[in-house]
Amino acid sequence: MTLTGKGRIAGVIGWPVSHSLSPVLHGHWLAEYGIDGAMIPLPAKPEDFSAIIDGARRAGFRGVNVTVPHKEAAFAIAHDADLHAKWAGAANLLVFQKDGTIFARNTDSYGLSESIKKELGPGALLGKSVVVLGAGGAARGVVSAMTSVLGPTPIHILNRDEGRARNLAKFFSEPGSQTKLISGALSDWANAASEASLVVNCTSAGMGSNPPLDIDLSILPTSAAVCDIVYNPLETKLLKDAAARGHKTIDGLGMLLYQAVPSFEAFFGQAPIVDKRARDLLIRTLNERA
Repeated sequence: MTLTGKGRIAGVIGWPVSHSLSPVLHGHWLAEYGIDGAMIPLPAKPEDFSAIIDGARRAGFRGVNVTVPHKEAAFAIAHDADLHAKWAGAANLLVFQKDGTIFARNTDSYGLSESIKKELGPGALLGKSVVVLGAGGAARGVVSAMTSVLGPTPIHILNRDEGRARNLAKFFSEPGSQTKLISGALSDWANAASEASLVVNCTSAGMGSNPPLDIDLSILPTSAAVCDIVYNPLETKLLKDAAARGHKTIDGLGMLLYQAVPSFEAFFGQAPIVDKRARDLLIRTLNERA
């Protein structure tokens, strides 16, 4: 295999960081493409974040992936950022530039859009209605993907706190945009879901010990797909219930895989291919950690 980079080092920073699948996935791609490099876990308490970033930059790291709870801090520390990071107010990728500056990116939008295009096909959502559940940081990335890449119309943003949903819709509303953003409370589910082609859960419901969403899937058209950006557990109760009703389901692992593609290319100079082997590796890792 041809070496596309030699001795390149990148990191993944979080607190905790032991749960991150980035070292496993990047390690797989490094071996796949014969690249001399490494992805180093960097556990960092919030108060130590800036110091560890500075240390990694000085140590010659190409950059870092950023996981909870540092995504907002990563955006704040950067000298410049891409549009998706600016929209989200958060970054999951920091690239250390040769001139000493830090460039922030948010690749979650790319990860979701590529995952959905893979599962549903390019252009499958053009002119279709989408329901986004949640109005936090994850929802910002999802709405960013929906408006800029997939082009559905309208997008219903539903949240327990309707005010947050309204603010999110207002943030992404642009004069002349073909995408109509409609905010509402979770109690507006019946009206929003009746014509939906896709539902995306961006809340923490169903993750870990959190109780699942209490929504009536019978309102959805049978042709609608259901996506949950959670990947641990891989099949949430929402996805199990949707599959039992015959809906196409999309788990969060596809988003995780595709959001790592721009990071790997930025760190190691190679655009990796997301394939079954990479997905199976992450599934095995999740099962081993369970």
